[in-house]
Order: sequence, then C-alpha cells, then structure tokens
Amino acid sequence: MKPLETTPQTRSRMSRQKSRNTQVEVALRKALHAAGLRYRVHRRPVKDVRREADIVFVGAKVAVFVDGCFWHGCPEHATWPKNNAQFWRDKIEGNRHRDTETDARLTDAGWLAVRVWEHEAVDVAADRVREAVTMRLKRK
Repeated sequence: MKPLETTPQTRSRMSRQKSRNTQVEVALRKALHAAGLRYRVHRRPVKDVRREADIVFVGAKVAVFVDGCFWHGCPEHATWPKNNAQFWRDKIEGNRHRDTETDARLTDAGWLAVRVWEHEAVDVAADRVREAVTMRLKRK
C-alpha cells in the first residue's frame, strides 16, 4: 500500500474535526432536554456491540446517531475528494457499511437506531426522535 498523498494542511484540518459534542449534536440534545426527554450521552446501547451512540434513551431502547454529511456519505451533500480519491471512497463507503451493520445489530437486540444528518433542522430532528421515544415507551 502506498503512503497517502495528503498535504500537511489537509491532515491538520481533518485531525481537528470533532467526533463528539458537535454543534449539531449539542443543539439536538438541548432541544430534546427542553422537550422533557432525559437521555445518556456517548454510550454503547448494547454492551456486546462495540458501537457508541451519540444519544441513548435506555428505557425506550432508542439510540440516536448524528451523522456528518461528509463522513457518512449524505445522499444530498456528500462530496468526494479528488486527492486520495480511492482512500476516501473506501473510508466513506466503509462508514456507510458500518452504519447499516450497526442498525441491524441494534434491531436484533431490540433497539431502534435513529439517524440524524448534520444538515437536518434541529427542531425537525428533535421531533422525530421524540416521536420514536414516545412510541417505544407506549409499547411497554
């Protein structure tokens, strides 16, 4: 495998990308809290599944993932870098595959995975999460 041809500027910019507590994630948590919902942050919903959700509603068994448009290949906003094109395509496609696998594994364990794109309006995403949590709690 040949070394990546990434400029120092690109490497520096990518290393500064937050993976936790992004603006969108914090805004979503504030909206959910304001709606009276209580949750856990950055937890594994299922102990045996090595995937961490951004927001976890334990009682309702709802795991919320806030996905970045670039990193998770948003159908509306995905961009494909020209430098190291194959590396980035493999990385993003790998993320998509892992997301699908995570959702399936959580479903098998009785959980509901809710995916929120970073570009979604926070109030719309919060309503969708609230509805999912409410529906799951009513089933109990």
